[in-house]
Amino acid sequence: MSQPEKGFRAGLDSVLLGAAVSERSRRLLDLGAGAGTASLVAMAHLPELSATLVEADPAMAALAASNLGANGMAERGRVLALDVTEPGRVRAAAGLASDHFSSVIANPPFFDPGRGSAPSAARSNARHMDDDALDRWVKAAATHAAPDGEVIFIHVAEALPLLVPAFTQRFGAVTVLPLLPREGEPASRILVRGTKGSRAPFRLLAARVLHEPEGRAFRPEFDAVFRGQGRLIW
Repeated sequence: MSQPEKGFRAGLDSVLLGAAVSERSRRLLDLGAGAGTASLVAMAHLPELSATLVEADPAMAALAASNLGANGMAERGRVLALDVTEPGRVRAAAGLASDHFSSVIANPPFFDPGRGSAPSAARSNARHMDDDALDRWVKAAATHAAPDGEVIFIHVAEALPLLVPAFTQRFGAVTVLPLLPREGEPASRILVRGTKGSRAPFRLLAARVLHEPEGRAFRPEFDAVFRGQGRLIW
């Protein structure tokens, strides 16, 4: 898969996000898709899945389209150069239907603009977001998810106090999976999933550990995910 030489580059978060999509999903919406990593992972696992990738940066959107083609998935996916936080009427005019997608996924920007600067405008846009913008991403996801559809975000653990209310006011069956770098360390990432129209209660799952105690090796569950040999079941 091609990525830009400079600026934001997709990492393990995008792979985890794509691997977390439910096997029952058939129509995927990837908000802030970047180079398309999460969608490519999801489509590789789920041959019947089609995907719409939304990316604000036109150059990254073009790269995502190229990656779909290079992986033989051009007929199963489309890419829209569009800002997730645009008003609903703008997204609708661009071809994004409301109440349509069985899965909506996002790996939003995760550094507060007030806490530092990024080395380039493209990297800054991909990594920086204020609190209100994060809520608008969740709102957009809720708009486009189908009834009984799932919405999954991956984010830094410190965003949990923002994501839980944003999800619980719009979804049921909200589930949080904390991810620890190693046993005994604080969670570094969280996966949050909600179901549109569900009345099921909130669940906080037991944390899962990414790495073995020594060295850089991943634990078997995650090693399989990162090698493309397994999905993330949660």
